[in-house]
Amino acid sequence: MDLQKFHQNILKDVKTELADEFDRNFQRKAFFDRSWPKNKLINRRGSQMARTNNLRRSLKANISGDRIVFSSSLPYASVQNEGGTVVVTAKMKRFFWAMYYQTAGKISKRKDGSTSNSKRTQGLTIEAMQWKNLALMKVGQTVKIPERRFIGEHPRIREVITDVVNANMKELNEEILKALKK
Repeated sequence: MDLQKFHQNILKDVKTELADEFDRNFQRKAFFDRSWPKNKLINRRGSQMARTNNLRRSLKANISGDRIVFSSSLPYASVQNEGGTVVVTAKMKRFFWAMYYQTAGKISKRKDGSTSNSKRTQGLTIEAMQWKNLALMKVGQTVKIPERRFIGEHPRIREVITDVVNANMKELNEEILKALKK
């Protein structure tokens, strides 16, 4: 085995192992051993980060020279990973209203246009009210998104790299010993 092939094998193996570890962060709902902060919105449809799994599926790893680069095509990936603030836009307000009506169900109205006092209307969920509160925000206000890291530096990454390099070194040593015995 030549050194260039040995180097490429290590990079491929590290890429595969790290991609698996970063994917497991979505199962763990944590960045290795640090749990993600809970969502303030009450939600019965599962974890915020794994509801649709779009973010999880968007992660790609590429080998570029001596580096392994992880990326996502989704515009919100970096905000979720690093935290930050998002400015409310008119489009977001429309989405919040849509989620409010979807969550609350169709609200009954009286003939005069006011909201009826039926059980269904009174049964608006906490989640629906939270969507309504978001929808009532003014365009230009900011919403703080907490950090929910799923990719980044962590001591476990060093362990994975060390394990992969050691396994590849062991294979190389065995090949050298076979070649010397001949």
